[in-house]
Amino acid sequence: MISGNNRYSRFIFFVSLCLLINTIVHAQPKYPTPVEGDYLIKDFSFVSGEKLASLNLHYTVIGKPMLNKEGTVINAVIIMHGSTGAGKNFLTDMFAGGLFGPGQLLDATKYFIILPDGIGHGKSSKPSDGLHMRFPKYTYDDMVLADYRLVTEHLHVNHARLVMGTSMGGMHAWIWGYQYPGFMDALMPLASLPVAIAGRNRIQRKMAIDLIKMDPEWKGGEYTAQPKLGMRGAISSMIFMTSSPLQWQKSAPTRELAETMLDNLEKRYLASLDANDFIYQFDASRDYDPAPHLAKIKAPLFAVNSADDQVNPPELGLMEKEIKKVVKGKYILLPITDKTTGHGTHSNPSIWGGYLKELLTLSATSK
Repeated sequence: MISGNNRYSRFIFFVSLCLLINTIVHAQPKYPTPVEGDYLIKDFSFVSGEKLASLNLHYTVIGKPMLNKEGTVINAVIIMHGSTGAGKNFLTDMFAGGLFGPGQLLDATKYFIILPDGIGHGKSSKPSDGLHMRFPKYTYDDMVLADYRLVTEHLHVNHARLVMGTSMGGMHAWIWGYQYPGFMDALMPLASLPVAIAGRNRIQRKMAIDLIKMDPEWKGGEYTAQPKLGMRGAISSMIFMTSSPLQWQKSAPTRELAETMLDNLEKRYLASLDANDFIYQFDASRDYDPAPHLAKIKAPLFAVNSADDQVNPPELGLMEKEIKKVVKGKYILLPITDKTTGHGTHSNPSIWGGYLKELLTLSATSK
């Protein structure tokens, strides 16, 4: 006969085991395991005329490439991250969990997902590796060229089913479209504009850069500890750029909650950002301007922005003018809802996934 204590112990063991199994199951992604890698490019030349003897490009891939009878890769999807980010930022329940799983729009058992770390970001070569402010002054054109070489030379992908990106990555998607117009079937830039960085956008970026350089502890980039005063100022600019008035009011409806929210944001960014890297990341867009080249884009392109995006405010009317230059271009402006989160809406496929589905269908029949 089993005693009450033993029955209770076995019950507790059984419950604990079930909880452990449940945790393990849910901890595993519902898509193939991501694989990280690096590609070393020797003597990389930058637009500035500077060279780097060895440029490392880090990346994450999910799935396997598939080729047709002609040897063309038919399932590659290139997704590019935003400023200060990295390719692995997409491996969240919201983004990857909403796109890469079985039966989802970018099912990684069918698609070959490529998530590069742009120059100056993630685990790719960047100023904080040691060169500090002597690191080549890279631009978005340099970043796109490096990613193109990673994809073609190292991953041996000669064609992309889709090129997409968020924020800075969205701007890179526009560049891909006119630099390599025959390379992709479709383009989806999210939270971006195909115009020069000017007006409030450039002012906020320049303010952030200047605030870091004004901190005596920055020491011309040769600091031994992060210049916290300058970084707090720079982070303040970034916080406002990416803020969502509606969601922030809901999350912090009192003074106490608002100040706690700010404190948490500052701590998070201070723990993850490097001053020199930040300067380069925010300045890399200085000569970005796809507008004169948009007519070169051949692939169907869906540009998706959110009406509450403080970085790309719709009232400027810029996209309406420029999208007309894209032969197969379409502009989608998402209305403000309880689900949109300002600039960050770009990372929520549950909001814009229907347009991605439409684009994939359209580009499959238009080839």
